[in-house]
Amino acid sequence: MIEILQLTIPALLVLATAYILLDKMLKNDDKRRNFEIQKKNISATTPLRLRAYERLILVIERTKPTNIVLETLKPAMTCFELHTQLVASIRHEFGHNASQQIYVSNELWSAVRATQESLIQLVNLCATQCAANAFGTELAEKIIQLYAQSDNSPGEVAADMLKKEVRGLY
Repeated sequence: MIEILQLTIPALLVLATAYILLDKMLKNDDKRRNFEIQKKNISATTPLRLRAYERLILVIERTKPTNIVLETLKPAMTCFELHTQLVASIRHEFGHNASQQIYVSNELWSAVRATQESLIQLVNLCATQCAANAFGTELAEKIIQLYAQSDNSPGEVAADMLKKEVRGLY
């Protein structure tokens, strides 16, 4: 009986040591493999994320009231026509870039959506102050004046958040 114990105990110790060493080795190998996969994913998605940030900053810049009004306003346009075109342009710009939300944080995307909603509200508010058949330049002036009076527009807030998020990548 003692002879069996003398042989079994060292064998069990060797087996336990081998198990612990192999387990640690396999876990380390698994961690290394996961790290490599994660590194490859980051290197693949970073350019996509940067392009998404670029597109969103372009949308914010293009839809600033001063820019979108000047781009949309045509000679002999009525307030009603300009109002309709502005709302359609704003929705189109943001709708065209809706897919970018998968690359940015939820907070940033909410700020971008708030920018769209505030622009549409601004255009609608100014349109209610103009006669439908008045010249479109009257509506354009009201929009630009009201926008110039605002201190910190949602577009500026979204642009600042976007810049901060991009800087956080590095």
